Amino acid sequence: MIVCHCQAVTDLAIRNAVREGARCRRSVARACAAGRSCGGCTHAIDEILRCELEQLGAQPHPMLPELAAAR
Repeated sequence: MIVCHCQAVTDLAIRNAVREGARCRRSVARACAAGRSCGGCTHAIDEILRCELEQLGAQPHPMLPELAAAR
């Protein structure tokens, strides 16, 4: 499913970025360009980050209050 329409990035690409080490929205953007334009997908990116990090047993970047609040 397309999550970032501006950059045509799928949820799978975002999940792969997290599995390869992305721990915050900025690192996801560097890895796959999701969230670099209008910002309309940031909530979806945060949710994917939260879910993937939880499955991996990894911690989000410590400066991500939006992910900590979602727990």
